[in-house]
Amino acid sequence: MTGSEPLTIEEEYEMQQTWRTDDDKCTFIILAKPLPNDDNDNNTFDSSRMIGDVNFYLNNVYNPHEAELEVMIAEDGCSGKGVATEVLQLMMHYAVHDVGVTDLVVRIKETNAVSIHIFEHKFGFTETERSKAFQEVTLRRTVTDELRAEMKLWVKHATRVDYVRA
Repeated sequence: MTGSEPLTIEEEYEMQQTWRTDDDKCTFIILAKPLPNDDNDNNTFDSSRMIGDVNFYLNNVYNPHEAELEVMIAEDGCSGKGVATEVLQLMMHYAVHDVGVTDLVVRIKETNAVSIHIFEHKFGFTETERSKAFQEVTLRRTVTDELRAEMKLWVKHATRVDYVRA
């Protein structure tokens, strides 16, 4: 959905090792919702339900409170069902309320009209630049009281489950 590049399996494993230790990024794995007849407990990790990931990076040296968001839905049949929108809502809420982020940014391939539309129309982001070299669009949104109120509505149905190492 956003502008991340494909990685080799070795690069993916290296990246996964940093997910719990880096101070400048936050990554969550996206799991498909269990089927109604699924006996598996919602709080039990099941790798067969992994469908993507959502991230934010605190990599702006001029604004340490800016988070760059990325989301990837990798499994066929899971795109276009609102999953990315829902996890982005949860991630933005977490970034703002738990980490203290005040500015949000995304960089999206300019050919990805669906993602650009979602960020502009569902999340109120505004285009701030285009890069011909990277063929991507940069969209931004400053966290306001209005956005904070909207975020409360986004997460009212969510249940927070803290990570517990098995």
